[in-house]
Amino acid sequence: MRNIILTLLAISMLWSCSQSSSNKEGESASEESKEVNVYTHRHYESDQKLFKDFEEKTGIKVNVVSANADELIQKMTLEGENSPADVLITVDAGRLHRAKEGDLLQSVESEILNNTISSNLRDVDNQWFGLTIRGRVIVYNPEKISPENISTYESLANPEIEGRLLIRSSSNIYNQSLLASIIANNGEEAASAWANSIVENMARDPKGGDRDQIKAVYAGEGDVAVSNTYYLGKMLNSSSEEEVKVAEAVKILFPNQDGRGTHINVSGAGVAKHAPNKENAVKFIEFLVSEEAQKVFAGVNYEYPVNEKVEWAPTLKEWGDFKRDTLNLSVLGENNDLAVKIFDRAGWK
Repeated sequence: MRNIILTLLAISMLWSCSQSSSNKEGESASEESKEVNVYTHRHYESDQKLFKDFEEKTGIKVNVVSANADELIQKMTLEGENSPADVLITVDAGRLHRAKEGDLLQSVESEILNNTISSNLRDVDNQWFGLTIRGRVIVYNPEKISPENISTYESLANPEIEGRLLIRSSSNIYNQSLLASIIANNGEEAASAWANSIVENMARDPKGGDRDQIKAVYAGEGDVAVSNTYYLGKMLNSSSEEEVKVAEAVKILFPNQDGRGTHINVSGAGVAKHAPNKENAVKFIEFLVSEEAQKVFAGVNYEYPVNEKVEWAPTLKEWGDFKRDTLNLSVLGENNDLAVKIFDRAGWK
């Protein structure tokens, strides 16, 4: 950890010196340069294409710093007012809320963002905005289990699922946000009981990512798993014949369709509190929710667009429409600490 902090400090000092040098060469403090500095946790081909498209469309150069979410948040915290970051992009409303609580983002007034993105998919104070949507769904072996027995998240806690469930670690932000949504919808007591029962029903100790849970269903290690939609979408369209074979052998189920709807989350972006190029940062985020950009997110990464004018990718269309939980995603971040405590009490590894 000490080495990571020292490395981040060194990077920050070098960038800060570079920025200072530019100002000394005559750049007015009130004038924005033709660049935008993007700190991003996302690592997809779709994003690289969109960064290039934005540069060609606007003439604004996109400078990218890539790392995992916790490292980026820590980096921005250490850099403080000297941070060169203009935009933070990460996945899950829980992480976006963490950045907001760390006083790393600022409110933005944008008619384009407000009119394009549903209110439940953006921060109540307009400090972060959803870019893409992912559903947290149930994936199952149709030869081993009936969809009627796993139609809700709550049903995964039933005794008949004992020893059959595959799900990743409680340290994973996707599961933390799922539990945060259950807290919001059902209350703390019910959420605690659910987590306890899920631990009892696990086919194995949690390990690996969402794709690993799907592969374990195919391998017969369990009959049912929990995954984000885009993982299965990418597997179905993979260049790996084995991944396609696995994905085609399982079925997808959107939970709670007769109730509150399927839990959804977002990848999202916010303007950094000390953004040196705020105007460019806003333009950049507005571009990412445009029809042009949203088609790339949907078509390349199999995510649901936040821009409702954009068609879904063919794979998503094949799964059909589904009812979504309309809970404001800010609540997921607000309930995160409690979700982690419940996981710990339940012994969810």
